[in-house]
Amino acid sequence: MLSLVTYLRERPGARVEDVARAFGISEDELISDLDVLPLCGTSFRGGDLLDIDTDGDRIWWRNPQALSAEAAAPLRISADEATALLVAARAVATLPGLREGDRQALLRATAKVETAAGEAAAPSARLSVTFESEGGVFADVDRAISERRRLWIRYYSPARDEVTEREIDPIRLVSVGHTYVEAWCRRSEARRTFRLDRVAEIKVLDEPSAPPEIELRDLSEALVQPAAEDPEVVVEVGPGGRWVAEYYPHDSAEELADGGLRISLRAPDPASLRRLALRLGRDGRIVAPEDLAESARRAAREALAAYDGLDGADGPAARPGPDRPADRQERGL
Repeated sequence: MLSLVTYLRERPGARVEDVARAFGISEDELISDLDVLPLCGTSFRGGDLLDIDTDGDRIWWRNPQALSAEAAAPLRISADEATALLVAARAVATLPGLREGDRQALLRATAKVETAAGEAAAPSARLSVTFESEGGVFADVDRAISERRRLWIRYYSPARDEVTEREIDPIRLVSVGHTYVEAWCRRSEARRTFRLDRVAEIKVLDEPSAPPEIELRDLSEALVQPAAEDPEVVVEVGPGGRWVAEYYPHDSAEELADGGLRISLRAPDPASLRRLALRLGRDGRIVAPEDLAESARRAAREALAAYDGLDGADGPAARPGPDRPADRQERGL
């Protein structure tokens, strides 16, 4: 549609059939796009919107001067936009390990934005963001990526509730809610994503980083993107567990008679779904593979045993009664 705007400005009175042929679309699709263009412009003021219409045969642009260089107004940002931009820029400038040239360039750009924003920049002076636990890890990862060096990390995996040691070849830093490093893990010989605030210890090694040539994934949809070759897990959930189909990528979700779902999904590490089973309690259960289902049942029994161990210290109130969460989990699993 951006190309269509330029095309029409250079061809006043262009025929509908000629334009549709030039863009490789049907005439109906073109007319649909032409219905949208009058909602676009440099602002929402009447004279700034594109005045484009058609009689079904030809297309007329009544105000092509709306996009002329002479009509263009300088870009202005609101107080909220100025505050968000300046606070974020100043926070990034404080990151430990940031290359000095990048820091100075960022500070110069921040000063220009502050000057241009004028009074709208005032609220940003009352806000600040600091990076604490992730700061040193971020700096080491950023350094390893820029110097193409391998990393050694001690990493906490909540899925297994354990800390492991790994050597990884970092590929890139990504931010999807939290900050992650996407890397080639030498322990698993596969691509893995590690959350920075779960890195207990990190060292930049002398060995060069040499990840294999892999295609970078689009992480805008989801951070976890199962592959077709990953093991299949089947989970049955009741009406209270239907949210699983919304939050977990899955191959299929079949309706059950009780209003629940039978969900088939894939996971590179099926054991990571044991926490899901415990969270679901009586609202769901793992059906396959059987060893994973048994592992979830065993984890629930161990949780119940821990409650029993509190009996002497805290009295009967600490024990899971018929309606307590741990008991519901055991029955559900």
